[in-house]
Amino acid sequence: MNLPEREAAVRRLLERTPPPVPPGLYPDVVRRGGRMLRRRTAARRLLWLLLLAAAVAFVVWASATRPWVEPPSDTTPPLTGW
Repeated sequence: MNLPEREAAVRRLLERTPPPVPPGLYPDVVRRGGRMLRRRTAARRLLWLLLLAAAVAFVVWASATRPWVEPPSDTTPPLTGW
């Protein structure tokens, strides 16, 4: 199919009247959309809660173990008899 034939086919499709929408479709779509929004909101809140819990756990771990402090050296011999 070359370009003029494609354009003509698209024009024929656009010139047709749109098919009728079933009468019960709108309430179903609104119900499903509301459910999707509630699920998305709940998932977003859960992810923020998990992120906050991970940050708190990291702060507690870091304050307990203090990984930025250099550990004491065990290889130096003791100085005795000075």
